[in-house]
Amino acid sequence: MTAPRQLPGTDIATPPLVLGGNVFGWTADRDTSFALLDRFADAGGTLIDTADVYSAWVAGHRGGESETLIGEWLKASGKRIGIATKVGMLPGDGGEKLAPARIAAACDASLKGLGVDTIDLYYAHQDDDSVPQAAVLAAFQKLIDAGKVRQIAASNFSAARFKSALDIAAQEGLPHYRALQPEYNLIRRHRFEGELQDLCVTRNVGALPYYGLASGFLTGKYRGEADLGKSVRGGRMGELLAGKGAAVLAEMDAVADESGATHAQIALAWLAAQPGVTAPIASATTIAQLDELIAGWTLQLTPDQVERLTAAGA
Repeated sequence: MTAPRQLPGTDIATPPLVLGGNVFGWTADRDTSFALLDRFADAGGTLIDTADVYSAWVAGHRGGESETLIGEWLKASGKRIGIATKVGMLPGDGGEKLAPARIAAACDASLKGLGVDTIDLYYAHQDDDSVPQAAVLAAFQKLIDAGKVRQIAASNFSAARFKSALDIAAQEGLPHYRALQPEYNLIRRHRFEGELQDLCVTRNVGALPYYGLASGFLTGKYRGEADLGKSVRGGRMGELLAGKGAAVLAEMDAVADESGATHAQIALAWLAAQPGVTAPIASATTIAQLDELIAGWTLQLTPDQVERLTAAGA
């Protein structure tokens, strides 16, 4: 099996895949979620990514559904695996976003739902410029001191705000964000490449990108008008196909012929090869999909393949 990758500045290690938990309790029911979690853990997976807001967008849901299912699985299976969850998008006790009282209350709610004593990686799910960054970091410090959180991370931050948070942490002796979760994939690269990626490399922060498969586009199943009509995501896929999508898929086809790998495996392997990236995040709703992702852990693209794929999506 591929050697785990260390999240810089921490003792958290993961294969080149973090399992996305957004589907649990939404498009994956309880039995399916349990089967997926069992398969991932048994294969050597070490980190699951979820959030308190998953899946509040579903009619009748309030948020916390994913955390609760993961907690039920942990209890039923007796297995232990790293948990990353988030605060900042679900209002509730203590206020909204990253108000210190909200962070404290949300952490307790997540711990209860997950049925664990400690969250391994706790994210600020989005930036909140209404609260001084020092106050946000101090709120996280209290959770670390209480043993409720091991490490902290940030998601959906601009480069300027992320740099500011890292600078304040260094200046005031507050905890550093050890991971960054940006949207990043072969076809949508502008939100990470450049300043954010440079910060991750120079400041020893591990990137754990989401949307690594571009909502399914990079699996190669969207090739023309007939394919677009088969999915509720068809409109979005059409935009990608009309832009750089066709060129990216063509180069992925060539790499697939050369390597025998699937398009999903190639998309994630490209991410894993990028500077600053520790591991991409991807979810699955069937065991077959998950097995495909797991089989891709050992795929290492050649420098030439990485360069060609990069050029196709530039």
